[in-house]
Amino acid sequence: MSTPSPSAIKAWLLDLQQRIVAGLEAVDGKPFLRDSWERPEGGGGISRLIEEGNVLERGGVNFSHVTGTSLPPSAAAARPELAGRAWEAMGVSLVLHPRNPYAPTVHMNVRFFEATAEGKEPVWWFGGGMDLTPYYGHLDDARHFHQVCHDALAPYGDGLYPRFKKWCDEYFYIKHRKEARGVGGIFFDDFNELPFDEAFAMVRSAGGAFLDAYLPILERRKDTPYGERERDFQAYRRGRYVEFNLVWDRGTHFGLQSGGRTEAILMSLPPIVKWRYDWHPEPGSPEAALYSDFLPHRDWLAK
Repeated sequence: MSTPSPSAIKAWLLDLQQRIVAGLEAVDGKPFLRDSWERPEGGGGISRLIEEGNVLERGGVNFSHVTGTSLPPSAAAARPELAGRAWEAMGVSLVLHPRNPYAPTVHMNVRFFEATAEGKEPVWWFGGGMDLTPYYGHLDDARHFHQVCHDALAPYGDGLYPRFKKWCDEYFYIKHRKEARGVGGIFFDDFNELPFDEAFAMVRSAGGAFLDAYLPILERRKDTPYGERERDFQAYRRGRYVEFNLVWDRGTHFGLQSGGRTEAILMSLPPIVKWRYDWHPEPGSPEAALYSDFLPHRDWLAK
């Protein structure tokens, strides 16, 4: 197995962040803010944020590289054999909330984790993925997003896309609501089954495919006419996004428990959200179609 190279991963992650921000700025027309920060316990990061943009109501593309001497509970519980090891984690994580309700919210992250101890082999893995959360679903959007994910993984094994697609469906599932967060995508964690060089190449391919997966959808939907009804439904469905991130998301829990920067961790939350008691869409409405046609798990690439 080839040796992990955190310095090479960090350089790629910083470049990825810059490329994604540049692509989004070209669509939105407004620059992202840049905020560098340091973590007292070790490490730091760069937050790139846009609020009240021309297209993006709120969005962030964050880089972080944090280190520590003992794992937070969210990580140690899953890997008790790593207790007492020094660790470092780095990654790029983004969430984009467009203003137009016909343009879907999207999430992507790629990350690397390594735990070391003197006299022992380092333990490392990659994680990441991307998923699409529409408010008004479009079949061609879902198919395009999944096709790009499929093609990014194909060179590294025929079984990766169906496996990571299923993992995404299961992970981004709001258990207390018994419904999916969106139309899915790919998700993987604890990935070290390939030699380091090959695993890193797979992650570079997946992360590098984000702009191809999302920008055509954003361009297609950002100028669709909408009214208060659509904005109201968007705010209601954004509530599901908040519930998942705060209740179930392992990345959010890891960040908060490890002393990460709260502003960066909670960047994923949308700016305008609504909840209402026991609400159901009108049968046959476009809102109802989201529940019947898009949230149930399905093979989006089936002809």
